[in-house]
Amino acid sequence: MTPVCPFVKASRPDEASPKKCPFGFDSQTTTSNNKQQQQQQQSSVVEAKCPFGYDSQTFKLGPLSCVICQALTFQCSRCVPCTHAFCKACISRFKDCPLCGADIEKIEEDEKIQSMVDRFIEGHARIKRTHVDNNVEEKEEGGADSQKNKTVIYEDVSLERGAFLVQHAMRALRAQNFESAKSRLSLCAEDIRDQLEKMGHTSDLCSQLGAVLGMLGDCCRATGDADSAISYFEESVEFLSKLPRDDLEITHTLSVSLNKIGDLKYYAGDLQAARSYYFRSLNVRRDAVKNNPNVSSQILDLAVSLAKVADVDRSLGNEDVAVNGFEEAIKLVEPLKLKPEETGLEQRLVSVLEFLKSQLVEKQAETAL
Repeated sequence: MTPVCPFVKASRPDEASPKKCPFGFDSQTTTSNNKQQQQQQQSSVVEAKCPFGYDSQTFKLGPLSCVICQALTFQCSRCVPCTHAFCKACISRFKDCPLCGADIEKIEEDEKIQSMVDRFIEGHARIKRTHVDNNVEEKEEGGADSQKNKTVIYEDVSLERGAFLVQHAMRALRAQNFESAKSRLSLCAEDIRDQLEKMGHTSDLCSQLGAVLGMLGDCCRATGDADSAISYFEESVEFLSKLPRDDLEITHTLSVSLNKIGDLKYYAGDLQAARSYYFRSLNVRRDAVKNNPNVSSQILDLAVSLAKVADVDRSLGNEDVAVNGFEEAIKLVEPLKLKPEETGLEQRLVSVLEFLKSQLVEKQAETAL
């Protein structure tokens, strides 16, 4: 299942108004009708757009990007002697420059480019616009004084910035540049926390923060920081648990976060804690299947949770309970018929069923001995 999208664009007061160029240039603008357009737009807010073309909808590589991970550079470093710049974590894996092939004699920090990148990212946090009074006649009479006294305000566009940061974090994650991803996601989480303080715990903000915290947990887990990973996953669960369970993507993300905590507890040898988290995930998935009995992905998720709980039960010596769990999972998966549009689940279905049967056979063999 596709992970929950952390940035569903929030509605704005001017959402119904037509989109305009942030600099006032579009195909309808002429010198003769500028005054009329200003009157029509006096109560509207111009949608935020980056003048360089970087936004949440645009994939762009430029002079501030690392061509290895394709994200904006993090801890920017340049190769000596060719001077090509990359993320420190990305270029440290190479002996030759990926761009020109020159031998890398040493790697030096490039604080100038990194400073530009940091300022560039910060530029996506706010967009400046001029406050327009509703009384057009007063502005016309005020002339220069009126223009001088206009209040400049900064419209909050952190959701757009958040989508931008998540996009670059995902590119860094795919390239295993975990520190870069963690840095971008941390900025994103700070933005959402600020929004929560201003707007309260809305469903959109809770789902966004829950998803971002889950990705931060993945970064920490990948770097071996289990304690921080558990902390992020637990906070993710806290926010996702506040949401209605009628959204399958949110339900899936919540259950996955619970399972990831269970996995970390399991590997740490705390089987009772692992079972507790696995069981919570199992209950979430039981409810999901109860409310959506014809969704194959939900049934497979439920079977996986049953297997995880059964595996811990077997390790704890609860043999009969473990067998019942594996058998229940097999009964769910064996008769499952995929729809034509669900062919992407075929390999997963086969893998889950083979695993469940192998576990049951192994348990029966141990009993026979």
